[in-house]
Amino acid sequence: MTPEDNEQARLRIAALRSELEKHSYHYYVLGESIIPDAEYDRLFGELLRLEERHPALISADSPSQRVGAAPSAAFAQVKHELPMLSLDNAFDEASMRAFDRRICERLDLATIRYAAETKLDGVAISLLYEAGRLVRGATRGDGNVGEDVTQNIRTIRSIPLHLRGRGYSEKLEVRGEIFISKADFSRLNEQQQAKGEKVFANPRNTAAGSLRQLDSRMTADRPLSFFAHGALSPAAGTLPSSHLAILHNLQDWGLPVAAETDKAQGIAACLSYHRKIGARRAELPYEIDGVVFKVDDIVQQQTLGAVSRAPRWAIAYKFPPQEELTRVLDIEVQVGRTGALTPVARLEPVYVGGVTVTNATLHNDDEVRRKDVRIGDTVIIRRAGDVIPEVVAVVKDKRPENTRLFNMPTHCPACGAQTVRIEQESVIRCSGLHCPAQRVQGLIHFASRRAMDIDGLGERLIQQLFEKDYVKDIADLFALKKEQLAGLDRMGEKSADNLLAALEDSKTTQLHRFLYALGIREVGESTARNLAAHFGSMEKIQQATLEELEAVEDVGPVVAGHVQNFFADAHNKAIIDRLLLAGLHWPDVETAGRPDDLHGKTFVLTGRLGLMTREQAKERLLAMGAKVSGSVSKKIDYVIAGEDAGSKLAKAEALGLRVLSETDFLRLLDRQIT
Repeated sequence: MTPEDNEQARLRIAALRSELEKHSYHYYVLGESIIPDAEYDRLFGELLRLEERHPALISADSPSQRVGAAPSAAFAQVKHELPMLSLDNAFDEASMRAFDRRICERLDLATIRYAAETKLDGVAISLLYEAGRLVRGATRGDGNVGEDVTQNIRTIRSIPLHLRGRGYSEKLEVRGEIFISKADFSRLNEQQQAKGEKVFANPRNTAAGSLRQLDSRMTADRPLSFFAHGALSPAAGTLPSSHLAILHNLQDWGLPVAAETDKAQGIAACLSYHRKIGARRAELPYEIDGVVFKVDDIVQQQTLGAVSRAPRWAIAYKFPPQEELTRVLDIEVQVGRTGALTPVARLEPVYVGGVTVTNATLHNDDEVRRKDVRIGDTVIIRRAGDVIPEVVAVVKDKRPENTRLFNMPTHCPACGAQTVRIEQESVIRCSGLHCPAQRVQGLIHFASRRAMDIDGLGERLIQQLFEKDYVKDIADLFALKKEQLAGLDRMGEKSADNLLAALEDSKTTQLHRFLYALGIREVGESTARNLAAHFGSMEKIQQATLEELEAVEDVGPVVAGHVQNFFADAHNKAIIDRLLLAGLHWPDVETAGRPDDLHGKTFVLTGRLGLMTREQAKERLLAMGAKVSGSVSKKIDYVIAGEDAGSKLAKAEALGLRVLSETDFLRLLDRQIT
């Protein structure tokens, strides 16, 4: 290796250390992330590889030799009796298999029993109990020295001030994670908005900042939660010899443990657990970024030991990152079916959340100003589950001098009509009555799965039909001819026949689906269903007064006005008449005097059902006047639990709610019909 190579490595290592230390300070001390976790992991991985190739350049103050950053001087310092180490990461099955192979070889065993835990996206904490009483809470800090946050810890209701039962040692250190659940985070931001205050960016940063408040009364106002994931005791033999058994003991002593924690015998079971949790990630009540696997046997853990910053007996198997860095190439404006103008960032392609992303929503003009997004900026984008990618924040450190400000257009980019902004609304809208962009989006909405569910009629095909002037409005769809369809791109006679059959099938629908498909402003699925159930027929809805409309559940003056204005429009009336003449129909809807006892009851569906999908179960419940919620609370009347029900079932049982199996659920439905 030449001196020039060594010098280049030295300079790159110095730059990486400086960059990582800056991000560690923001993450651990200030409680904020200025780059995505995936970007930090890449920088850290590059440093480890360089130091491995150039061991003479490793220094004691390298980020690879410690965990986190120094504690803030605002809190008293606490020296951990045993270091709070970080975890090595795996990003694919090959890395996990390599980890398992190393463990098996070191222990000379064919298979290993692992403890499998969700990796919460929160803040690591150490709780010290003496004679069962909480005497100290400390942050991780740099792994050796943390911050004393005892007074703040005492405000967190999920952390017991005194352990329950018996059997714990005189001195017990519990380690775990402080976090904010998804539901609590949403409620917190709703409260912030109601008070006219700034909303919080994400649950992890909010938890970190809340934990480090100098005034513990402010911490008490934040909905912090805690899960334990381990314990230590200086007294030999006072804790079980299994990690999972220790967690079981902690639960008995009053400390919460994540309900998803399980055992995994061998690498195949680990990979299966990772896939199962990954599939359920979006419905978990808290944010996670992976799964942690730990050798379950404590003696085996001690035999394996640790390196400078991480134990050899544990690993974090990360999910594909849901946040990434990329650059804004341009900001364009899309026009929706209600005329709403939405700024959209055109991005340098980046792989995030399992797909390549090239566009991300900026929501509205106020959001562009608040986040200060400019053309040319480097930004953090997020894609969680099926959510449309969004720009989370701008990385100001990477802003070039030649960025360009974005201004919302004063005229619609699709039709040229003037744009307007109604008072107290954040949305800017096109004022054009016959805007082509609105008509295309209306067609897409009409054909969508939750509306008329016209199989095969997607966005690209609708765009072609509109450009060729075959379709101008939704009623034109049912006048399409085979020869028109067969001549389109990527269409042939068979595809044309299939689409015509799908259009024919869609004519048999339900009143609430038809109402939703019409695209009346602010009339979503729930409101459409309430209107159908209240009035029972299209004629009565069309003729309803404002007062009659406002008598419908969840319909206020604004929505009532939108409904009445829609049906008063002569153009809309003509389209509905043409649809009815084309053969669209639906069964009668029962209105007053419902015989069933499910009307007004609230259900939660969780787990996998065997005889129907959860969507089908939801449809049947809603048809009987019941409500379906996505979260468990004391207000829920029934929880329907299928296979792999998970945390929602556990919470329902803890609250004493009525839980039904799928068989019980079907019996309940039968009683309403007979």
